[in-house]
Amino acid sequence: MNIMQKDFEIEHVFAREILDGTGCPTVEADVWTKTGNMGRASVPSGTSKGKYEAFELRDGDSRYLGKGVKNAVENINKTIFPKIKGLDVREQNQIDNIMIDLDGSSDKSVLGANAILSVSVAVSKAAANSLSLPLYRYIGGIRENNIPVPQATVIAGGKFSGNKLDFEDFFIIPTGFKNFVSAVQALSEVFEELGTILRNRYGVVPLVGSAYAPPMNSNREAIETIIDAIEKRGYGKKFALGLDVAASNFFDGGSKRYRYGEELLTEGELIGIYKKLSSDYPIEVIEDPFDEDAFHGFAELTRQLEIKIVGDDLFATNKLRLKKGISAGAANMLLLKINQIGSMSEALEAAQIAYKNAYGVIISARSRECNDDTIADIAVGIGAVQIKLGAPSRGERNIKYNRLLRIEEELGTIAKY
Repeated sequence: MNIMQKDFEIEHVFAREILDGTGCPTVEADVWTKTGNMGRASVPSGTSKGKYEAFELRDGDSRYLGKGVKNAVENINKTIFPKIKGLDVREQNQIDNIMIDLDGSSDKSVLGANAILSVSVAVSKAAANSLSLPLYRYIGGIRENNIPVPQATVIAGGKFSGNKLDFEDFFIIPTGFKNFVSAVQALSEVFEELGTILRNRYGVVPLVGSAYAPPMNSNREAIETIIDAIEKRGYGKKFALGLDVAASNFFDGGSKRYRYGEELLTEGELIGIYKKLSSDYPIEVIEDPFDEDAFHGFAELTRQLEIKIVGDDLFATNKLRLKKGISAGAANMLLLKINQIGSMSEALEAAQIAYKNAYGVIISARSRECNDDTIADIAVGIGAVQIKLGAPSRGERNIKYNRLLRIEEELGTIAKY
């Protein structure tokens, strides 16, 4: 392959407003090189957002109930494009830093993190395409061959679900399988079985995002129903369970306690609940067990429980917050969401910091996802141990599952699950 410099020089950048998988507007950007290689990226959004996330710019007018992104699109087409035209798409850090400096704010609120991220990811994809490499190879090199274990949220609780479950997500993790393809088959079967059980018990059960939201009253009821579905499919101990507590949503700032059911609990009392649940059930992962500023609580739970304690809102994929958590011994896993920080280079740097300090990395989709499979490649490229995608019940979820199936096929015998 005869590679020339013009293969990598940015010739054009164009953004547009599209719809995500829930029908909400979002930003999509195309980056073209002089020889016609192109990268395209769209930006997901979170229904549940931590206060330390990078700023998602919305128009706030009458269009789409204020959720339009025409201003973010215009910021790309009129402000960002002229500043990066002619630059080399392989210079990811340089391009990202130009956009961050152009924004000038601490949270990317001037241009919008959604504007910056769409261009940032599109640049990396244009670079990979210019080198005729899949994105996971471009990011991770030839040595990365790990296929992440999926986390699939199958029951939704918390403040967006309409039921009385305290925790936001209850998810299953197919750990006892030899490869990703067999894990996905089992995962899909368990999800379907769970749907049958729930419909038989409760009648019509709504979906929140890609997960069921049954009218349950207790966290144990949710966990035991999931275990019932796993056992009915004959998978026994081949699945572990996970909880996304999203404790910031039921933290009472006045009393500094957690409103759990009808009680107000201290950190210590909540730790006792997590320990009992982990003793009674095969729980491998607990995400955001405390408020997003409760570094002490995270550290204490990490010390007392030998499972994956995950910082999502705690870290917000931000290297400064991650370093603070590492110093405190808070959590042992980083949940990496690229739109929390707003650029590829910053997200990849956060992953590197986690690894250097013996923290694992789980990459995560958002509640309002797009038909974009980029995070599947990122997960393989950085060697993420797990990937949180939601249940395989919607197209914007399945596009990522399907991408991982193809990557495993491409890697062949060197793929590790």
